[in-house]
Amino acid sequence: MKKTLIVISGMFLLLIVSCSSRQSLQEYYVSNSENPNFISLDVPASILNLQSNSLTETQREGLESLRKLNVLAFRVTEDNKAEFQTEKTRVNAILNNDKYIELMKLNSQYGKGAIKYLGDADAIDEVIIYGSSEDKGFAIIRVLGKNMNPTQLVQLMGAIQNSDFDTAELGEIGDFLKG
Repeated sequence: MKKTLIVISGMFLLLIVSCSSRQSLQEYYVSNSENPNFISLDVPASILNLQSNSLTETQREGLESLRKLNVLAFRVTEDNKAEFQTEKTRVNAILNNDKYIELMKLNSQYGKGAIKYLGDADAIDEVIIYGSSEDKGFAIIRVLGKNMNPTQLVQLMGAIQNSDFDTAELGEIGDFLKG
């Protein structure tokens, strides 16, 4: 009886450890924010330089639902290619979790990526934009908000493209994102 109880306790402990060992994207950001291979930046939505009087009501509602953007980028060099592959594998494992719902896959001359979200389809709380290139590295952009609506976000993206937003304000990450 005692042996059975020890085996069951051990299995229960193993189950708890294995369930909690899956790292969240937030934990990944925090654990790598000080790593010299990463560039990390938290950006308020106000950096987008959008004048609300020049936006449609749908775009304005989309802008109001945004709170901030978290950006984490890994710039690959000759010296860190092995670590790049390891980190890319970790990010892919996190983003392959069923809780992230895929909006679209990206595939261009610059690299591959995906756009995913957390929340309900009509009330998104977080959008994740992930892109990776074997020669440049990868970037993860977490767009955090409250009850973001996909239609509003798509229209807002159009407004951002037509705005005077300057990626130079983002420093190193702006240069990295420009390619």
